[in-house]
Amino acid sequence: MKTKELVEIRSREEILATLDEQGTIDGMPFMPEMLQFCGKRFSVAAIAHKTCDTACRTGGRALHHTVHLEGTRCDGSAHGGCEADCNLFWREEWLKPVVDSAPETHRETQPVPAARLSEERLRELTRAPGPSDEPVYRCQATQLFAASRPLPWWDLRQYARDVLSGNHRLGLTLNVLWLAALAHLTRLPFGYRIFRAMYERMHRALTRRPAPRVTGQIPLGSATPRETLDLRPGELVRVRQPTEIAITLNKMNKNRGMWFGPEQEPFCGGTFRVRRRIDRIIEESTGRMLNLRGPCVSLEGVVCLGYYSEKRRLCPRAITPYWRENWLERVESANDGRGAHEPGPVQQRAG
Repeated sequence: MKTKELVEIRSREEILATLDEQGTIDGMPFMPEMLQFCGKRFSVAAIAHKTCDTACRTGGRALHHTVHLEGTRCDGSAHGGCEADCNLFWREEWLKPVVDSAPETHRETQPVPAARLSEERLRELTRAPGPSDEPVYRCQATQLFAASRPLPWWDLRQYARDVLSGNHRLGLTLNVLWLAALAHLTRLPFGYRIFRAMYERMHRALTRRPAPRVTGQIPLGSATPRETLDLRPGELVRVRQPTEIAITLNKMNKNRGMWFGPEQEPFCGGTFRVRRRIDRIIEESTGRMLNLRGPCVSLEGVVCLGYYSEKRRLCPRAITPYWRENWLERVESANDGRGAHEPGPVQQRAG
């Protein structure tokens, strides 16, 4: 498959027939939240030949026969109302190509093999066995390590596949790798100032913006500030500038436990609509539900692009970043200030 290819998600019966007793293919679970998309058509957003390990934090991981589809994210309805808004993984066995626009009733149908488990059992499998009364959830994010294989960051074949699959343009891929190499030189014990200046200059030339370098100002152990805007979905907000955000972070770049990372910095100064409020998410390493400390939101169209993530560059997973409300400011109208955010050339996916 390639990006932008139109596919149809198979019927519930067809998909259930592909699953083993644990509701998986090669360790990748099919979740109840995905049933709502069965029989519908979507474009391939990215080939998930690789991903990032956010549970065990081992770096990049390799996947096979897996894609991400446009507009399909987990709503958490079968996992305790988790609001992580994860991008779903789709095995190719759950999809079929769209060869024409003929109605389904005019096509020849193939017999569907008997399913090994029911929808009821599929829902039961969202809970992992545990000794306590507190639910332990099982989902694609918690099982991703088991469903993938190690992928060394220095394996250049992954970047060739990024281009050949249509995930990224060749120019963008080369820019990201070139800037990554320069960033690595800034960590050498000699020539720091020269390499730093070279990196900053090249980053501006390729992206038309400064290199990410937010450093929190608040000493460890001191309280970080809180601001409540009571933002709601659909409201227009502007992401504050890096210098404004830095004064809300401690030396580990965290505000009340929430990290602000380099993948968020390219969106500073941009104007976006609030997608949803985030109050509870499943901790991927344990499967337990976490209630977040203080308000935060996600923003429409804002995802991790994998340009600065160590050992997992150009990851196509498109994770949703979370934003503390004191990293944002409310905008009254689209004509207020800068208006819509226009990403630079190293912020855009292929297309």
